[in-house]
Amino acid sequence: MNKTRFGLPEKVIFCKKCVESNQRFVTTYQFKRTREEKLDTAMFDDSGVCLSCKYFEEKEKIDWKLKEKELIDILDRHRSKNGNYDVIVPGSGGKDSIFTSFILKEKYNMHPLTCTWSPGMYTDIGWKNYNSWLKAGFDNYLFTPNKKVHRLLTRLAFINLLHPFQPFVLGQCYFPLRIAVEKNIKLIIYGDGMAESAVGKSNSSDQKKEKNTSIPIINDNQNKVPRLNYAKKNEEIFLSGENVNEIMEKYNFSKADFLPFMPMEEEVVLESNLELLVITGYLNYNPQNNFYFAKERSGFQVNPDGRSEGTYTKYSSLDDKLDGLHYYTFYAKTGRGRATEDAAREVRNKIITREEAVALVKKFDGEFPKKYFKDCLDYMNITEKKFNETIDKFRPLHLWKKEKRNWILKRAVWHEDDPK
Repeated sequence: MNKTRFGLPEKVIFCKKCVESNQRFVTTYQFKRTREEKLDTAMFDDSGVCLSCKYFEEKEKIDWKLKEKELIDILDRHRSKNGNYDVIVPGSGGKDSIFTSFILKEKYNMHPLTCTWSPGMYTDIGWKNYNSWLKAGFDNYLFTPNKKVHRLLTRLAFINLLHPFQPFVLGQCYFPLRIAVEKNIKLIIYGDGMAESAVGKSNSSDQKKEKNTSIPIINDNQNKVPRLNYAKKNEEIFLSGENVNEIMEKYNFSKADFLPFMPMEEEVVLESNLELLVITGYLNYNPQNNFYFAKERSGFQVNPDGRSEGTYTKYSSLDDKLDGLHYYTFYAKTGRGRATEDAAREVRNKIITREEAVALVKKFDGEFPKKYFKDCLDYMNITEKKFNETIDKFRPLHLWKKEKRNWILKRAVWHEDDPK
């Protein structure tokens, strides 16, 4: 009998418009995530089209001038009259954070404070792009968490969840809120959102839906702080798949060592009256256009290898040596990797056709991230044998079969018409 995991549907479905599958996680970073917690997956309508593609269909009907006016109204409510910071822009110095910070400062006359949660292991190109962003004219808070704690949590997240990126993403999620509360800045604007790559229950739970559909109306959530950003008082917190108090006791750390990786208390967040929004809900987004913008305005550089491992693109997720490993573990758990993520988005943005996307996914998805592999093993303090054992342990058997020594996908987008 086939064995599914993480609540993944046993029947694999591929979107009829792009190359996304129903195996894609939507909620993957919540602080209560345990080893086998059931996760939301990408949703499809009755015709077999994923809701991200439906989202892009809705975008074509939007009056973007009206949306921009809504954005300006929000900015006007927060605009500083004395030159103080009035909006936080989280980012790493990638194309989206560069575009967002520039457009807010130069077009809309805001006073952005940028903030960055440091990667576990900066790449050379990531560090260059980060500094080029700031040299282009932005103030920034760079927070580097306790490296001993970060490495431990990364190791545990890999072993317990096959999700080595979880500690980084949790810190990245909580850090802007801490800065906002500390600096009394009420507005946080992100350059990219989940709706561009996956729309599911977690994205639409607070939103109105069209009658008899699951399609969310864009930006109808009153800019609330999502629940995953804060915890109720005395709520049990898990990090890297384990109770945080048990980790502290076992490895002799204090609560202060773990605070940056933990959510703020609900009362503090809600009483701060923060507004969080994604600029892609108000300005029509195209990742390729953002790349050209960032290259022109801050000297943003692409992957010097020509493309990133596991995909054909060269301008996304460049700053952390763990990036490639993250996408590879995602591929092992879901059967869809970095090339699927990039190709699906470029189909939706009408940069490539579905046929081209299928060919690119077949060629690049699941490529092993060998460039920084030894660095990642050293960072997580695990052996190559332990690495392979852990990867194989998490492969859902409804997706994978082993032939001789090789793991083979049972269902892939390039043989979706195969009756097997």
